[in-house]
Amino acid sequence: MTFGRKIVGAAGTAAVLYGAWVRPRLVRWGATDEEVAGPYPGGDLVPGGERGGAMAVTIDAPPDQVWPWLVQLGGDRGGWYSWDHLDNAGRPSARRVHPEWQDLALGDYVKYWTRRHGPVDAWEVAALEPNRFLGLRGLSDLRGRLLDPQQPRPSAYTEGLWGFLLNELPGGRTRLVIAG
Repeated sequence: MTFGRKIVGAAGTAAVLYGAWVRPRLVRWGATDEEVAGPYPGGDLVPGGERGGAMAVTIDAPPDQVWPWLVQLGGDRGGWYSWDHLDNAGRPSARRVHPEWQDLALGDYVKYWTRRHGPVDAWEVAALEPNRFLGLRGLSDLRGRLLDPQQPRPSAYTEGLWGFLLNELPGGRTRLVIAG
């Protein structure tokens, strides 16, 4: 067997393993069957949209203490609380709640930070129910230019809703379900 065939074989095996074992776990990380398939706020915001999965975590704080962290999401604000080198152009995410970042309204845009252009509009606040649900809609052409949701869609575009649902649990805890 040649070296090239070994590489192709290894790549094919990796793809099959990813598709059969890794991806199904990633698209439902920590989520229950109900959280993955059950009703979810904001589903009507993307015409013909389908849920791509859900991730969930239980947080030892009530929803009113989790909510301030969600509303300060964004490249020009608190960051994304993820891998900063990947999701925030190397800028560190917030380590505390910032009062100056707590104003968020329907129609506002949450920005993504790029190394080349700095903060750019990325997701429109399409649903906002304080201490309960934040829905961010992305609608752009394939070059990344934002589109008006009231206008007809071009032949090639991408659209989705990134939802953050806070469910209050007994004992002052919160179930955070993130779906897209």
